[in-house]
Amino acid sequence: MMLQLKNANCGYGAFQAVHDLSLTMEQGKIFALLGPNGAGKSSTIMSIAGHVQLFSGSIIFDGDDISHLPARERVKRGIAVAPEGRRLFPDLTIEENLTVGGYCQSSEKEARNRDMVFALFPRLTERLKQPAGTLSGGEQQMLAIGRAMMTEPRFLMIDEVSLGLMPKMVDVCYNAIEHLKSQGVTILLVEQNTRRALEVADQVCVLESGNAVWQGAAEDARKDPALIEAFLGMAKDSAA
Repeated sequence: MMLQLKNANCGYGAFQAVHDLSLTMEQGKIFALLGPNGAGKSSTIMSIAGHVQLFSGSIIFDGDDISHLPARERVKRGIAVAPEGRRLFPDLTIEENLTVGGYCQSSEKEARNRDMVFALFPRLTERLKQPAGTLSGGEQQMLAIGRAMMTEPRFLMIDEVSLGLMPKMVDVCYNAIEHLKSQGVTILLVEQNTRRALEVADQVCVLESGNAVWQGAAEDARKDPALIEAFLGMAKDSAA
């Protein structure tokens, strides 16, 4: 298994966002984490990345307990995140944002990873010297994923892939996700567009108020409309 959460409880200060969450993510698969706003999806991702406090439980990555490792060490082990809202450096160019993403890599690896990002998102090469803050939402999402890929991750987390994007840009991002999967990258995907997430996911977990209310194969979720309506809210998914 690439990553396991075992009875993970995490949150901010005195506030607990996630309760006794256990997940198992297989190498080279896409795991979709679904649920309404405030369900604990982003808290889960950021606790794995080392940016949200883990109160109890454990995070096992590639067989090692990383629960208490600092975020920098988790990046070195192959964990990367494209966070909700992208969190780019708006005054820095595309090229400079990518350089920041590859700060812990050798010059040789940084150049190789930059070439990989440009092959994944050719559009970024056309705007290399453009400040990130002037890019469209779709271009910013490409850059956020590309910046995460500069660390050469084996486990990539992407928070709210399609939020605010035009359908064409959503297609570009999802094509990139499927390509990364084909290259053996394990992906944890948070998404409001339930139907689109289910199209690419292998496994699904639905969170509500910090608790897992359903887990299983994405194929089962796709086949059972009642399950989708009850737990995943597809009937109310205006983005689908």
